[in-house]
Amino acid sequence: MSLYEKIVNKEEKISLIGLGYVGMPIAVAFARKVNVIGFDVSDSKIELYQNGIDPTKEVGNEVIKNTTIEFTSDETKIKEAKFHIVAVPTPVNNDHTPDLTPVQSASRTLGRNLTKGSIVVFESTVYPGVTEEICVPILESESGLKCGVDFKVGYSPERINPGDKVHRLETIIKVVAGQDKKSLDEISKVYELVVEAGVYKAQSIKVAEAAKVIENSQRDINIAFMNELSIIFDKMDIDTKAVLEAAGTKWNFLNFSPGLVGGHCIGVDPYYLTYKAEQLGYHSQIILSGRKINDDMGKYVAESTVKKMIKANKQINGAKVAIFGVTFKENCPDVRNTKVIDVIKELEEYGVEVKVVDPQADKEDLWREYGINLCEVEDIKEMDAVIFAVPHDEFKGIQLVDVKMMFGVTGYVNSEVMKEVAATSEFDITIDSKDCVLMDLKGLFNREEAEDTGFVYWRL
Repeated sequence: MSLYEKIVNKEEKISLIGLGYVGMPIAVAFARKVNVIGFDVSDSKIELYQNGIDPTKEVGNEVIKNTTIEFTSDETKIKEAKFHIVAVPTPVNNDHTPDLTPVQSASRTLGRNLTKGSIVVFESTVYPGVTEEICVPILESESGLKCGVDFKVGYSPERINPGDKVHRLETIIKVVAGQDKKSLDEISKVYELVVEAGVYKAQSIKVAEAAKVIENSQRDINIAFMNELSIIFDKMDIDTKAVLEAAGTKWNFLNFSPGLVGGHCIGVDPYYLTYKAEQLGYHSQIILSGRKINDDMGKYVAESTVKKMIKANKQINGAKVAIFGVTFKENCPDVRNTKVIDVIKELEEYGVEVKVVDPQADKEDLWREYGINLCEVEDIKEMDAVIFAVPHDEFKGIQLVDVKMMFGVTGYVNSEVMKEVAATSEFDITIDSKDCVLMDLKGLFNREEAEDTGFVYWRL
C-alpha cells in the first residue's frame, strides 16, 4: 500500500510545520479529508488555535473551532506523521541577502523527528537549489537517515494570497515537484485531495523553486514600472490613474497600478533570485532596478506629503498626520515588511507626529515589530494631513465630508462614525478646505470631487 493510500485510509498522518498565513490554511484544508498534526514553535500561537482563534483571519474563528487538526508545539508529535509539509517564512536580512534561518531551523526540528518512509515537501519560497543543497543535508544529519533511500523530498511552492477569499489553496493550480518519479506521483496525489484546480508536475525541484521565485519577481517589476510612471506623470501634472484607464482599453495592456510594495513575498522574493545570480557571477539589472524603485516609494510618498503640506501653508515640524492603513496589503492583518512603515519613519524625520488607524492590523505584531500603537477613527482630530495608504474595505465607506472632520471642519457630516465624533468633539472651529491635505495613495476617492471640495489632493 502506498503512503498516499495509507493517508487516505487514515493509517498515516500529515504534519504541517509552520502555522502562519500559509501553513494554517493548508492544514485546515487537509484536515477535512485526513488526519493532520499542526506544529508551530510559538506556544502562544498554538494556544490561540486551540482556543478557536484565528490570528491570521485567513479561515476565521469558526473554522478553527471546528477543525480536527491536532495543534501542538511539541516537536515529538511530528514523529506520528509520514507526510510532512514545511511552510515557514523566508525573509531577507537588512542587507537584502536571504535569511534562511527559519527554513534551516524547521529542517533541524523535522530531521530530529523524521522516520523511515517519510516524504518531506517544502513550500517556502527560496532560490533554486535550497531544498536539495541546504535542507536535505540538514534532514540527513539530524535524522541519521539517507535521502532517496530512507525518505524522499519534494517542493510545492505556496501560492496562497493573504486576504484573498477568491484565489485560495483549493482554487489555484498547485505546482508540485519530487526528487524522483515515485515521490512526484505520491506528492501529486496527496495535494489533489484538496486542490480542486489540479496540480502541475514540474520537471524538477529546482524548476519548481525557480517558477515560484519568478512569479513574484515579475509582479514586482511590473509594479515598479507603474511607480516610475507615477513619478514621471506627477512631474508633468498628469493623473496616472487617468492615463492607466485610457491605456487599459487596449486588449493586451497589463492591469497593474502604482503602490507600496511590501509583504513577505513580492518585496522579498526577488532578492532571493538576484542573490543566487550574484553567486554565479551575474549582476541583475532589471530585477534590482525594479526593487530599488519599489523600496524607495515610501520615502517618495512622505516627501510628496511634505510638499503638499507646504503648499497648504502648514508648519511641518510639529505637524500632525493621520495614516489610514499600515498592513502590507488591504483586508489582511499582516504587517510584515510593510512599506507604510517607511512613510511613517520618513515623516517622523521631519518632526511630524503620526497617528495610525487600521482595523485589520495585528496590534501585537505591530507593536513588537515597529513600536507603533494604533488609534481609533475617533482619535483623528485637527490633523494637518491625512494619508489613505491601504484600501481596506472598512475605509471605503468614509466620505470626503468625513475626512474634513479629521481636520477640525464642522458642518454637514454623513457617516455614522463621524457623526459620533462630531457629537463628542470639544472643538467648534471651521478650517478652510484648502488647508486639508489628502494623500489618497490608491485612489479611494474621486479626484475631481476632492479638488472641487477644496482639498489639496494627491495620489500615486
